[in-house]
Amino acid sequence: MDTRLLTTFTTLARTASFTAAAGELHLAQSTVTVHIRTLERDLGVRLFDRLPTGALLTDTGHRLLERAAEVLDTVARLRAACDDTGVVSGRVVVGSPESLCASRLPGVVAALRTSHPEVDVHLYAAGTAECLEGLRSGRLDLALLLEEETEFPDVTGEPVAREPLALVSAPGHPLAARAHAAGWPELAAESFFLLEEGCSYSDALARRLLDVPGGRPRLTRFGSVDAARNCVAAGLGLTLLPLTTVAEELRRGRLVRVDGPRFPDVPVRLARHRRRWAAPAAQEVAQALVRHLGD
Repeated sequence: MDTRLLTTFTTLARTASFTAAAGELHLAQSTVTVHIRTLERDLGVRLFDRLPTGALLTDTGHRLLERAAEVLDTVARLRAACDDTGVVSGRVVVGSPESLCASRLPGVVAALRTSHPEVDVHLYAAGTAECLEGLRSGRLDLALLLEEETEFPDVTGEPVAREPLALVSAPGHPLAARAHAAGWPELAAESFFLLEEGCSYSDALARRLLDVPGGRPRLTRFGSVDAARNCVAAGLGLTLLPLTTVAEELRRGRLVRVDGPRFPDVPVRLARHRRRWAAPAAQEVAQALVRHLGD
């Protein structure tokens, strides 16, 4: 089997778009279509449902995706064994919460471009569940998770940093000028703009607010730090976000910290598939993440 077909298959599975896959692989879109049709004909199955919104894996496609990634891993290992140039190169896909993609990771990518210019790092914003699925399917090489624990049968995670959290509001919010800390009953009467379900610290806050007897918090969930932050800056409520994502707004006075319950720092864990081989490029990216996030 031509492994180029498997590369096209895994790329299309990740991007869900023939156009995006073609751009990433530097192929004509028609070539991507031919690759997928050839692979489907060779295997005798349909791998994708072609929809107006994109290409979605069929159940069979989902089952084959991890196997395809294992084959490509083996091929990459063979090539690495034959490479005596000493130059580390390749594409590395890192899954991460949107808050880390926006605040912590640009500096890591910039440092890698200087130290390893042949390593191409792609950041993929995703929550914990999607990152785990990506590691298992081979769509992701590495993932950063904001979780207390990440021990799974097939995925392991090492702590590399901790993210302080900040409860914030607009300067004019009633809780912003309080002389004493707001308690849970007071917070449970407020509007909150939180990150989408699957964000560990947002989910924990939502559960705590909903557990307050008689509390009626208004909870709005977003997939974007910017959306939550802007709603709060407009005076619509409060949010709980990593301090690094609101530091600039705090400095400029668009947001202020609200005195309330203490929220523990969230561990940042570097997750990898236990059994999948890590290419030299992925190893270098992992070391850079540990080094820079730890600092």
